[in-house]
Amino acid sequence: MDVILFLLFAVIAVVCAINVVVQTHPISSALSLVGVMGSLAVLYLLLGAEFIAAAQLIVYAGAIMVLFVFVIMLLNAGAEGKRGRSFMASLLGVPLLIALLGLLAYFVQRVFPSARVHFGGFRGGTPRDVGLALFTTYLLPFEITSLLILIAIIGAVVLARKEMD
Repeated sequence: MDVILFLLFAVIAVVCAINVVVQTHPISSALSLVGVMGSLAVLYLLLGAEFIAAAQLIVYAGAIMVLFVFVIMLLNAGAEGKRGRSFMASLLGVPLLIALLGLLAYFVQRVFPSARVHFGGFRGGTPRDVGLALFTTYLLPFEITSLLILIAIIGAVVLARKEMD
């Protein structure tokens, strides 16, 4: 049952991720990103990381997506215009994508030949473990990420203000 749920939500995550890129309207793209975040939370649950799954839903699918939608509405972004595709891109795109995925699968099998997932076997997702790792090992990347988000918000406000004037 775990394998079936894993495959189902993995497919949902991949389809929603492709939809993020394919959508022309930014709100639809942001909603597809919520689908990706929700699917990842279920995958974390299947692996036994309940706290990380809850944090995934609260922080990313909740707060960050509200921030994205706020910035999109602040910028008043409309649908993206369609452009013609080049002949070479439409001819070689799918075969090159399949070749890339095949190469990635081959190298993953070569580097990690005996890697197996044991559903429910992960025991590092407690609040204590996450907090200890976040505020010791990953403190600098955590703070840099918060600064980048702050810079993006300020940039969106500046761009919106220039358009209104």
